[in-house]
Amino acid sequence: MKFSKMFIPTTKETPNDATLPSHQYLVRGGFIAQTGAGIYDFMPLGKIVLEKIRAIVKEEMDEAGANEVQFGFVTPLTLWQESGRATTMGAEMLRFKDRKNGEFVLSPTNEEAVVNMVKNRITSYKDLPLHLYQINTKFRDEARPRFGLMRGREFLMKDGYSFHSSEEDLVREFNLMEATYKKIYTKLGLDFRVVAADSGAIGGSGSKEFHVIADSGEDTLVVCDSCDYGANIEAATRKPKKSEKLETIAIEKIETPNCKTIEEVSTFLNADSYYSMKAVIKKAVYENRKDIVVFFVRGVDELEETKACNAVGALELEDATEEEIINVGLVPGYCGIVGLKDYTVVIDNELKEDNNLVCGANEENYHLKGVNLTSMEDLNFADLVAVQEGDICACCGGKLSYTKGIEAGHIFQLGTKYSSAMNANFLDENGKAKPFIMGCYGIGVSRLVAAVIEQNHDDKGCIWTKATAPFMVDIIVSNSKKEEESKVGEELYSKLKQAGLSTILDDRINARFGFKMSDFELLGFPYAVVIGKKLEDGLVEIVDRKTLEKIDVKVDEVISKILELVK
Repeated sequence: MKFSKMFIPTTKETPNDATLPSHQYLVRGGFIAQTGAGIYDFMPLGKIVLEKIRAIVKEEMDEAGANEVQFGFVTPLTLWQESGRATTMGAEMLRFKDRKNGEFVLSPTNEEAVVNMVKNRITSYKDLPLHLYQINTKFRDEARPRFGLMRGREFLMKDGYSFHSSEEDLVREFNLMEATYKKIYTKLGLDFRVVAADSGAIGGSGSKEFHVIADSGEDTLVVCDSCDYGANIEAATRKPKKSEKLETIAIEKIETPNCKTIEEVSTFLNADSYYSMKAVIKKAVYENRKDIVVFFVRGVDELEETKACNAVGALELEDATEEEIINVGLVPGYCGIVGLKDYTVVIDNELKEDNNLVCGANEENYHLKGVNLTSMEDLNFADLVAVQEGDICACCGGKLSYTKGIEAGHIFQLGTKYSSAMNANFLDENGKAKPFIMGCYGIGVSRLVAAVIEQNHDDKGCIWTKATAPFMVDIIVSNSKKEEESKVGEELYSKLKQAGLSTILDDRINARFGFKMSDFELLGFPYAVVIGKKLEDGLVEIVDRKTLEKIDVKVDEVISKILELVK
């Protein structure tokens, strides 16, 4: 391809709302163009990148034995009502009515559609397992679309769904998809991490996320410095913190004037906050109501809200105001476990065996000492804490730390959540009807376009990996009006294409050399061949975009050198 024949509208202007490098450079480089909030068109260069990523995803999915299909972008609301998600998906699912008043949605995901496709068409265990996938447009009506392709409303996604006759076979496919995804991200040239994750609205018993490591990532990942353990902070676990167990004492009520925080109480009592209980009061949002709930964690810990939300089966948690807390009979700053019977209460697992704790007395300006949880009945425990940097890995004893990641893939063990709800069954070896056991596997294909740049850029522009670059080589003719330079440019262009390398020739007559170089740096092609003044000595320059290092090469050695560099 030649610059003069291609639509590449580069600009120096950065969009006002573009805070991430990928958003800035993809717009400035003419890869994408915004048409609405969270909605982007892919221009020629962007489309090439998108298709390269798509091709790698398809190749590995096909190799893994999955069958490609295509579901409608528009699906009937009745399918979502059948599964029960019509009420739980919330405002992110865009609904509309057609001229006949039929209700439809723009698909944010396709569990219901795939169950509908397989239902009554696969009827025997002999026809299982089955894995169907598509690479298709999705729409989620994000409340605050931002960061360009990173959090758009319309996006391209690979979503796959597997059907099994046993849990064991589901685990086999889940592991196969983990291995397949690793191949995909490795082929794309990305630094990534596989982490344990929360299943969220998709549901299921287990899930893993695939994160592209980048400082700009929205997700906080907990990783071990000594083993492969990694988890999204929403699902991260640690080796329980243990300090010396205290002697059991009788409960004592102590006046603690104006001491509401753990720090204030511990200082006032001259006590270690490890031996205290922190009450975190929230509003749990359910389908038709909101309830005040109380979570207790150790004084040195913080509540992880996703874990807490899952512990009470809520759709989400909201902060409770002081007025709301008082209205239900609780005392802000002095809430404790003793006598707290008329509320939903969950205590962190690590407090289970504690016998000498400080907590609120449910009376203003008073706390209790010597609270013994081992003597209390019908307590509800769950993992509630947010793992902190420096905590100990439960797998190997190493130290845990934080890193940032961009979620680019997620795989789930769904179980029978959707098949049971939609009455999708097969006959097992004994002729008994059973619901399909399902898995779900997603990759954000258009998001990966941005993720590549978030991980690979500098202050000049994009740095595409070799697998994702729109063109491998950019031949820059310093002065296209000079016949000899243009001739050599055309010859190298033809030879590089014949050698199987995707090449673009910057043959723009009215563009200055400095402008051409700036475009090369902005657009991020892996290599440039610069034809300029050194041509008089039979030399051209090869520029490595990643390092910006330049080497002089004889004209007749350019092809072999580029092939060497690409390999």
